[in-house]
Amino acid sequence: MSESFIYFLWQYQYFDHHQLRTTDGDPIQILYPGFRNNHAGPDFTDARLLINNVEWVGTVEIHVNASDWFQHCHQHDPAYDNVILHLVWQADRIVQRTDGTVIPTLSLQDRTNPQLLSRFETLHTSADPIPCSGHWPQLSTLTIMSMLDQALPGRLERKAGDVLTILSQTRLDWEEATYQLLAVNLGFNVNAGPMHQLSRAVPLKILQKHRNALLQVEAMLFGVAGLLETGESDEYLDSLRREYRFLAAKYQMTDQQLPGHIWKWARLRPAGFPTLRIAQLAQLIVQTPSLFSLLTHTDDMSLLLTTLQVKPSTYWHTHYRFGKHTDKGAPSLGESSAVNILINSAAPLLAACAQHKQLPAYMDRAITLLEQLPAEKNTILDNWKKIGYTAGNAFDSQALIELYNRFCVPKKCLSCRIGARLVGQKT
Repeated sequence: MSESFIYFLWQYQYFDHHQLRTTDGDPIQILYPGFRNNHAGPDFTDARLLINNVEWVGTVEIHVNASDWFQHCHQHDPAYDNVILHLVWQADRIVQRTDGTVIPTLSLQDRTNPQLLSRFETLHTSADPIPCSGHWPQLSTLTIMSMLDQALPGRLERKAGDVLTILSQTRLDWEEATYQLLAVNLGFNVNAGPMHQLSRAVPLKILQKHRNALLQVEAMLFGVAGLLETGESDEYLDSLRREYRFLAAKYQMTDQQLPGHIWKWARLRPAGFPTLRIAQLAQLIVQTPSLFSLLTHTDDMSLLLTTLQVKPSTYWHTHYRFGKHTDKGAPSLGESSAVNILINSAAPLLAACAQHKQLPAYMDRAITLLEQLPAEKNTILDNWKKIGYTAGNAFDSQALIELYNRFCVPKKCLSCRIGARLVGQKT
């Protein structure tokens, strides 16, 4: 038994209402169960109940056992004085407000269909990565799509929150925030952290002063990244070092320099090495007058993808690391990487604009963008494919990733429309 199951029973009113009475024997009629409270305080707000022919408006608190009220120290918290009903599975103790008045208690233990509990326990104890995987043939397309339509905006809003955090750190500079966001996503998880540190240590405003000199932009990024301190030597590397010494003194960058050991190389394909990613970032900065405008105001998807697939300077056509020549290079940012950047940079950036500027049109643009992009490929989406559901585009794949991470992994099945439908279905 868990509180989430009792939340579910109350929210959907899945219990026997015949001759409904409190534990004190008072008749009770539920006029409105209230709204689920996801913040501090009682579990449901604005509930309306008729208890012993007297109408009450207030909050409902839920516990497995009535004695949990004291375990959670609610008896000392005035925030719980407006609780009009204590909803429990087992009423093992009388509870009171801080003024000593008894709170009406309703027990659902003997009013719940055992099949509901059985179906809930089946999902909750499932060892499958997707707990409801065995029940998908029973689901209608409408049920699945309604959950995806709920999951995707939640993911965008959460990612928008991350963007707004960066924006606040840049003092509401959208251009600087976009640069940092792009740097993070060019790190592709493994080096996302170091790339963010680098973008914060070398402000875009300084780099843009040298947009007409790619070597200088590269020198500042590689130098502050701590990647020029190597035993290797060649003409290009020596040029970067000379430029960095001059620019580091000019902009006082020496104290900002990162230790080279923070960069990760193991288990990365050469095309994902941090040296190449930094070189691509430098080229993107030099070629793009406004990164923010590129990601938020470019309607031509083909042009957007082409612009992001930058080729770094000539040296990186035959190198993945300093001093390590290769005959088979792949310096360009590939199309799949460009798609990934749009999904994880452009869409969240548009969603952040929608929140910050209070303009829903930006959220519409984010959703339209995802609908135009192909679905990602990863192990999470492989799990969905195994049970017969394949993402048709990035909208689907982002929604499925969110559904998996936020509902399947923590087994919040009853907060998911799919799980709630399976548990509450009529037999």
